[in-house]
Amino acid sequence: MAKKADIGGKRLIGLAPTPWVKWVTQQPDVVAEEILGSEFQWVSRENDVLVKVKSPTHGQFLVLNELQLRYNSNLPSRMRAYAALAQEKYALPVYPVLVNILPPPANVTIVDRFESDFLGIRAYQDYRVINLWEVEAAIVFEQSLNALLPFVPVLKQGRDVSTVQQALTLLRQDEQLVELESLLAFFASFVLDSEVVRQIMRWDMAVLQESPWYQEILKEGERIGEQRGRQEGRQEGRQEGRQEGRQEGRQEGR
Repeated sequence: MAKKADIGGKRLIGLAPTPWVKWVTQQPDVVAEEILGSEFQWVSRENDVLVKVKSPTHGQFLVLNELQLRYNSNLPSRMRAYAALAQEKYALPVYPVLVNILPPPANVTIVDRFESDFLGIRAYQDYRVINLWEVEAAIVFEQSLNALLPFVPVLKQGRDVSTVQQALTLLRQDEQLVELESLLAFFASFVLDSEVVRQIMRWDMAVLQESPWYQEILKEGERIGEQRGRQEGRQEGRQEGRQEGRQEGRQEGR
């Protein structure tokens, strides 16, 4: 029986947890000790990853990672709930991090805190926001952030073929990483011609189906297809218009 592919957040961060927590917390002395279960009583999501870490400066604490394909307005309340549940369950301070993979629509504002005020009772929760499209692709290679290799094409300065091929080479060199190639291919399709993607990478939908972002991936694929279809339709329309204009001009000239 074929081994089930795992390309969820826990698998990605688990590839190199210490470089990851150093990066998201911006604390160079932090070391990952254990990836904990984030399955609380009534919430369980594959893209929430809870890591217990230790630091000579801050002692033991939890890094709560939420990986989202796109930001949505429900995330502030979810970050607040998860941080509280994690702190209650493990009795450790929590550092919450929201990682957004793709930019939201232009009319959506990404916020970095939860706030509410009801009948004079206030609730407040800060969390760190990392938008991958603002992250330099070079950091992935310099800091060994293997969890970000599949996302290189959508990082800042990551859309050129040579950078994508560098990420692909690293994935193929490690048996633990090779099944992430399909995820890399998907994100490469956002910035490279689809024929180029097919030439340099394998695209296995069976692997993508194991991703917690699969349904969102399908929607993104449909959106890209619709955009390209409209662009191709406009190009064909302009070409046909020019051809008809030239033909009519020649006929009138006779």
